[in-house]
Amino acid sequence: MSRLIAALTTFCISLLATTLTGTRFVLEPVPDTDWAEYNGDGARSHYSALSQINTQNVNQLRIAWTYASGGADTLLNRTQMQCNPIVVGGVLYSVSAGTQAFALDAATGQERWKTSLDDNAGTTSRGVTYWTEGKEKRIFFGAGKWLYALDAHTGKPIGTFGKQGRIDLGKGLERPGADKYVLSNTPNTIYKNLIIVGVRVAESETALLGDIRAYDARTGQLVWTFHTIPQRGEFGYDTWSPRPARQHVGGANAWAGMAIDRQRGIVYVPTGSAAYDFYGGNRKGNNLFANCLLALDASTGKRLWHYQLVHHDVWDRDPPAHPNLLTIVQNGKRIDAVAQITKQGYVFVFDRVTGKPLYPIHEQVVPGEVVVGEQVSATQPIPTKPYFTRQSFTEKDFNPFVANRDSLVNVLQRANTGRAYIPITDKMTVFFPGTDGGAQWGGAATDRQGILYVPAKEIPVYTSLIRREQRARGVALTGASLYRLHCAACHGTDRRGNHDGSYPSLIMVNKRLSDALINQVLLKGRAMMPSFSQLPDAERKAIVDFLTDKVKQSTVSSTQKTGVPYQHTGYNRWYDANGYPVSTPPWGTLTAIDLNTGERRWQVPLGEYPALTKRGIPITGTDNYGGPLVTAGDLVFIAASRDEQFRAFDRTTGKQLWQVQLPAAGYASPSTYAVNGRQYVVIACGGGKLNTKSGDNYVSFALP
Repeated sequence: MSRLIAALTTFCISLLATTLTGTRFVLEPVPDTDWAEYNGDGARSHYSALSQINTQNVNQLRIAWTYASGGADTLLNRTQMQCNPIVVGGVLYSVSAGTQAFALDAATGQERWKTSLDDNAGTTSRGVTYWTEGKEKRIFFGAGKWLYALDAHTGKPIGTFGKQGRIDLGKGLERPGADKYVLSNTPNTIYKNLIIVGVRVAESETALLGDIRAYDARTGQLVWTFHTIPQRGEFGYDTWSPRPARQHVGGANAWAGMAIDRQRGIVYVPTGSAAYDFYGGNRKGNNLFANCLLALDASTGKRLWHYQLVHHDVWDRDPPAHPNLLTIVQNGKRIDAVAQITKQGYVFVFDRVTGKPLYPIHEQVVPGEVVVGEQVSATQPIPTKPYFTRQSFTEKDFNPFVANRDSLVNVLQRANTGRAYIPITDKMTVFFPGTDGGAQWGGAATDRQGILYVPAKEIPVYTSLIRREQRARGVALTGASLYRLHCAACHGTDRRGNHDGSYPSLIMVNKRLSDALINQVLLKGRAMMPSFSQLPDAERKAIVDFLTDKVKQSTVSSTQKTGVPYQHTGYNRWYDANGYPVSTPPWGTLTAIDLNTGERRWQVPLGEYPALTKRGIPITGTDNYGGPLVTAGDLVFIAASRDEQFRAFDRTTGKQLWQVQLPAAGYASPSTYAVNGRQYVVIACGGGKLNTKSGDNYVSFALP
């Protein structure tokens, strides 16, 4: 009855002509519309047929409600919220900055329930998954190593699922020498009464296996497993050496999300790199099924087809986001397609059923200079189109206002640069786009006309390989050597982190954190930092002593010998002395690509440095994380940029029509839905990356 009254009230209000900023319009009521899955639907389209908010009235959007979810780290600004909320039956489900699942009234933002789980460290969640069978409704939620089944009405764990409402995702992924780090932070995929699960594992040589698994959504029982590193007798087994590879190597995991064609019963799964990501001398061969787009029978896990996007990856060039399912028209024929965006700025487009490329892909010869012990593939698959970023960085690509240009040119002249797939050696190697894109985990959106909308960044990243300290058993190790072994690749050999704050400085960390808290972070992980629970207590203590500059530091006896002789020198985004990327803008973009033709419709900068704009420099775009939302109202909504803005663009032209300041940066993908005749757009404002403050607010917008 209360919802009926609310609907009637909304309808009556909608009949009143409202005058705002000189524009008179009538708000027409719309049917209740859910956003029931991660990024909208099984196709991961990020698309809604709602059009109450459109190009004519988007500038009238106002805040409808805000929800403080709790758990933000306001001291160190390390928490994030990367969630794409789902909305089912007028209830919004998502995850807080403190990694607690919650449910809200989607029209008011009033909390209905919230979990209080304590075993969720190391998880930066991207949302939850909804399943129903008749009256029973469940929310599946990945936290730490656990996958929980929660009652959608109460948030309480369902005791009949797994053990006391949860399953341990580490079980079944073990191998000799592996650590225990595993979690599922990207929402999983429902097919009938199965939940198909991918996981995040470590990216070091101690990574667990990355198998794809399906569980019974009622009981939590394992139904099928696909071995991404094949067993003896399985297809792809001979693409690894030494064998059996499952005893020696981990990774090749499905961390980025999946798409599902429920009508055909096919799940499309992109897989990660084999670990260690930057050296493969201990895993010679092309390494199937790492770096692949897999099409699997969703009922059985049987491989239907695959395409390997990178052979023998030593660049961390695994696909960063879920694929998109859409229908395109070529030569007058409608084709159901699957498109996979990449960190390299390519889009691979295939026939969804056969796996046939819909644009030519050529195996191109790539450079072969490698470090001792490495053996890269002679060729790599490169599509003729579509592209959405520049593909090389040379001296001419320094921006015109870069600081210390001459010294930067001297540095670049001694580096390896200028094309894709240059093997990393002891020389500085430049990635362009950078190691994390190009495209990033937020993914792309598609509309019903076959247009792809993809956010990306174009900032060079550099690294190199250095000899690693070998850990012969029994040899004494200092905290400094253990730090270099486990931490320096991200936080730097000098402990200063990287320029944009993605990997924070650890200098004087003892002024911010106690020894006990530092050890806790090492033990359980935090935000995107993995757990180092595989290290003995004494080794973690030695690292803490080193980080806190103890006069008398611990020395420990090594318990393990490493099999990888190199480590990389970090994910170093290349910024100048003034704190700006060294490349010519745009540094962040939003691009519309017509997948019917493979050609761009438009590209615009995404994000702004106001200080540069005030100097008369055209808008540059910024580094960004998070995906877009496209609607039948001819709008593309996206936050993602480090300037803490939320924007709407005209879908057909790329013209910006609206923007608003958020309480913290929205490194997440927005959702839209309708309740009681009113359309809402909601975004998680978690910040915490790129030297921006952390937040805990969800903000929902609607027309007056």
